[in-house]
Amino acid sequence: MYQVQSVDSFGDWKSLVSNAFVPLHSEPVRPGNFAGSIAGTQLGPVGVMEVAATAHVIRRTDDLMASGDEPQFKLNLQLSGHGLLLQEGRETLLRPGELAIYDTQRPYTLLFEKDFRTLVLMFPQKQLGLPVSEVGELTAVGLGAQHPVGRAITPFLSQLAGMLPQLQGPVGHRLAANAVDLLSTLLASELHERDEHLEGEIPRQLRRIQGHIDANLADFELCPRSVAAAHYMSLRSLHMIFEDSGHTVAEWIRTRRLEHCCRDLLDPFQQKVLVGSIGARWGLPDAAHFSRIFRAAYGCSPSAYRVQNSSS
Repeated sequence: MYQVQSVDSFGDWKSLVSNAFVPLHSEPVRPGNFAGSIAGTQLGPVGVMEVAATAHVIRRTDDLMASGDEPQFKLNLQLSGHGLLLQEGRETLLRPGELAIYDTQRPYTLLFEKDFRTLVLMFPQKQLGLPVSEVGELTAVGLGAQHPVGRAITPFLSQLAGMLPQLQGPVGHRLAANAVDLLSTLLASELHERDEHLEGEIPRQLRRIQGHIDANLADFELCPRSVAAAHYMSLRSLHMIFEDSGHTVAEWIRTRRLEHCCRDLLDPFQQKVLVGSIGARWGLPDAAHFSRIFRAAYGCSPSAYRVQNSSS
């Protein structure tokens, strides 16, 4: 449900911002009056919120991170004013129209020296469908006005901010998921460009093979052997390419299939689609096998996962 919460004291702001996102330390940058508001809603796994406030600093520190917290990414689109984002030794100036992503499982700092407005999307890291370790290379990196894909995405997100009060039900859920899809495309584009400048062929091969896997997830015969054959290489060579990725080839195929299944299970427009049909759509036609590997990954059956998250 869409909510607007406004405060006029810094003590109240500390509680509001931590409850809306993740536990945070907040500090004023100068004495004087303070005002802040958070307006937004939770659409499935994606929180979409517009934050407006006077000058202050926000810090996410090691002492605030609980081991049981679900890893999340946050995306900022600066709407007005300027900010500075710092994470992993990098920093980026957030100008109006600028995008930047950061990881709630790593310390970060956000500094706003004047009044500002920003759109924030917060969502589980697994929803991006990209290796977390590689996305971690792009935190606190400006991805908006200077990036061609970013320039295409920014207007959509700006329109999303303007539609916040109307973002409800299945349509709102789908639009929030689309926003994360677009962000994933932007990050994949940036990673691809970086790979082109790296020495050695393995990073480029890995990205190319992962793209092939994503394009063929619906093929139930997709497996390490078929992937190797499609790229005219031995199975051993394929495994070597994946060696430093944190996943085996089979794990990556399974993970990507399950991530797509999760997306469909949570989609309000697909509530009447049978669980077994969703598994088959993503290359898992054996219902018992689908249920077994889903439970191993998510701690419950696909049907239970759908029910547990249907109210979000």
